Amino acid sequence: MTIKIAKKIKGYEVVKPEDKAAAAAQSAVEQPKEAPMAEVIQMHESLERPEALIGSTFKIKSPLFEHALYVTINDIVLNAGTPYEQRRPFEIFINSKNMDHFQWIVALTRILSAVFRKGGDVTFIVEELKAVFDPRGGYFKAGGVYMPSIVAEIGAVIEQHMKNIGLIHDPEMTDAQRALIAEKRAAYENAAQKKTELSPTDADTNDSAGFPPGATLCAKCNTKALVLMDGCQTCLNCGYSKCG
Repeated sequence: MTIKIAKKIKGYEVVKPEDKAAAAAQSAVEQPKEAPMAEVIQMHESLERPEALIGSTFKIKSPLFEHALYVTINDIVLNAGTPYEQRRPFEIFINSKNMDHFQWIVALTRILSAVFRKGGDVTFIVEELKAVFDPRGGYFKAGGVYMPSIVAEIGAVIEQHMKNIGLIHDPEMTDAQRALIAEKRAAYENAAQKKTELSPTDADTNDSAGFPPGATLCAKCNTKALVLMDGCQTCLNCGYSKCG
């Protein structure tokens, strides 16, 4: 890079490499650098585990496990007795007679409990767990909801608990949307009944799942409630439609 000198040179000095090193050392001594501090959002400055916590226990019965899993989530109450009172997850325990997966279950509960106690927005855990897939394939739980893995169902349990304590809010459907879904469901069932009489097997499937036997999996709510109506795929559970 060429620099044009417009003024007369009155003096000059040659800077040697050792002079640069000495100057850098001198500036480091004069202005010591502070160690970078991580921004960790603590739940409270002096938060300690109380003697008693309130919580809920959920049962998970999966075809991938011989015995059921019992998930217990305990909450801590912040700002008790004030208008800002709030329940937040504080720890989680998973118990089962099946000891084959004891190591990863203990590791998972300890990590989740540590994240809960750090505070901040912990709702991201739900999506992370629900995105875990089992290479052997998933399964359908009661109601026709598809679970890609047992870890995903644990995430669904945590999501349900967070909804119960008000940490996660579902987008509520309007009365018009509910009426539209009920109307479409009635129309689909009437059309199916006119075409053919339901066999006993189909009737049992319809009663247990709560949706028509010909329904497929909805990509939005993971429920077997997607039916073809008027040339458009429509979900009878959440109202999702590919046609908008």
